[in-house]
Amino acid sequence: MRIAIMGSGGVGGYVGGRLAASGQDVTFIARGAHLAALQEQGLRIESARGDVTVQPAQATDDPAAVGPVDLVIFAVKLYDTEQAAAAIRPLIGPATGVVSLQNGVDSVGVLSAELGREHVIGGSAHIAAVIAAPGVIRHTGTMARFLFGELDGAQSERVAALSAALDKAGIDHQVSADIERDIWSKMVFLATFAGLTALIRLPIGPIRADPETRALYQEGLAEALAVARAKGIALPADFVAQTLARTDQLPFEMKSSLLNDLESGRRLELPWLSGAIARMGEEQGVPTPTHAFITTALKLHTDGRG
Repeated sequence: MRIAIMGSGGVGGYVGGRLAASGQDVTFIARGAHLAALQEQGLRIESARGDVTVQPAQATDDPAAVGPVDLVIFAVKLYDTEQAAAAIRPLIGPATGVVSLQNGVDSVGVLSAELGREHVIGGSAHIAAVIAAPGVIRHTGTMARFLFGELDGAQSERVAALSAALDKAGIDHQVSADIERDIWSKMVFLATFAGLTALIRLPIGPIRADPETRALYQEGLAEALAVARAKGIALPADFVAQTLARTDQLPFEMKSSLLNDLESGRRLELPWLSGAIARMGEEQGVPTPTHAFITTALKLHTDGRG
């Protein structure tokens, strides 16, 4: 397969790096110092699941220089979605699949409007990974699981080919028969996890250990679940309890990418996480005081430090 990684940060760099190391033809679309490092030194992944070095790494900032590919893994930050979706048009051939591994619940709609729904494959990434230095992806903990599937739940050759490539690369994954539900399953967790770790400026360990902040976390999950169910997403009634149990298994030091971005003065995905839960809650008549407060408290940091 010819694969392009649009957004070669923590998620895209991890998946693309392991695919490239397994022999797939992978080109990274990147920019700035990260692009320069990829071109000059290659890509290195630091992970408890095994370190990987891809040298040389194929990398460019110009999708037109790559041309049509079999698959695009789309992993840009949410605030870059529209611009990046337009930029990848040169990568799209008649049968090209575009797998969104972004956060939030909006990217499928944006990509479908820009590229055509027939090209879009839904996806969900469960991993904590960041650019530790230009050309270096650092994976925290051992969780690294990816779900993806056609939007109508059908089986397809391109999904089967991606699954086979991920198998060869040793990447934990699952083909989903209801990817919208799986995307929302992550959204309920992530909007709350990201919002509170950023609000409190601490990793998840202390937050889940303190009774009051744990209760706040539980309330945020319940609000987001209520929004999902109001929008017709078939998440189970005990989803909050299930998520709390999974949260207790996360590494004590695990931070959200939202907190990492806040600490580094970068732009925040806040409007598409807690902000989106608060907005959709208002639209659906579902109270979301926890997410509304998170959104207001972090609002002035959304554009970063410039």
